[in-house]
Amino acid sequence: MAARNKITGIQKSAILMITLGPDISSSILKKLPDKLIQKITYEIANIDQVKPEVRNKVLEEFMDMNEARNYISQGGLEYARNVLTKALGNKRAKEIIDTVSEVTQQRRPFAIARKTDSQQLLNTIMNEHPQTIALILCYLQADKAASILSGLPEELQTDVADRIATMSRTSPLVIEQVEKILEKKLSSVVGEDLASLGGVSSLVDILNQVDRGTEKVILEELEKDKPDLADEVRNSMFVFEDIILLDNTSIQRVIREVENSDLALALKGASEDVSEIIFKNVSKRAGENLKDDIEFMGPVRLVEVEQAQQKIVGIIRRLEEAGEIIVARGGDDGIVL
Repeated sequence: MAARNKITGIQKSAILMITLGPDISSSILKKLPDKLIQKITYEIANIDQVKPEVRNKVLEEFMDMNEARNYISQGGLEYARNVLTKALGNKRAKEIIDTVSEVTQQRRPFAIARKTDSQQLLNTIMNEHPQTIALILCYLQADKAASILSGLPEELQTDVADRIATMSRTSPLVIEQVEKILEKKLSSVVGEDLASLGGVSSLVDILNQVDRGTEKVILEELEKDKPDLADEVRNSMFVFEDIILLDNTSIQRVIREVENSDLALALKGASEDVSEIIFKNVSKRAGENLKDDIEFMGPVRLVEVEQAQQKIVGIIRRLEEAGEIIVARGGDDGIVL
């Protein structure tokens, strides 16, 4: 994970969700708009690891911003500025207030550009028309605009600077069109590496706690853009050992769908808890036959056991989708008797 000044707002949100854990994160996620949920879950799935110092800085920033918002609501912007300046010093207070002000004020054009890394933004707009570059720079933070201007080829720098100085009014329609094109380009750049599966386990932990509606929206959106990632998430969301989370009626329904040979093979490598609950839900005669099948099977390859277990997991997901069994989940996915 990159250093703090290289992390986007969405990435910070993803790190915060991972840091807070699945219980709290799931309750926050389901209150967000679907598009924002999708972006955050993409980032969670794409994060391989988070260094402790990065995690601590993101958490510290979140707490500072939350505190600043409380001060603003109590006594306004100047009151918050004065309190934070006394507590944290002028520089840090200004950083927090500027960030909170930008987040809380009405939407300004090129918001995604202001949040994008300078180098990435430079690479994206370098080949645009000088007037387009000038327009974008006018809406950026001064330090970011300066960094990008310095990174342009020398023959472009003066031209862009001249256009910035002589720019007066620009049609809102032109601004909107340029912003849409830029947002599309930046989104495609940010999304290039989203197939990385290093952070799937973190995403699964959260999705296992959200309600069915939120989970369905996220997985459907993932399926559209990243089907391989969606499959990986689905395969990780319910593993064979999670059978112990099913009620007895559901387990009996699953067993009726499973071939005896697959069930015996799956139990060959199962934990004691899983074996116990399976045998508890078959008749005495069927249980004895199943034990005989396992005993007479002899040594088997691990891959064959895993394939049999995955077949059963597939049956469980199919029956759940059909509403024939219930898989215990977090969120609001309760049971009404």
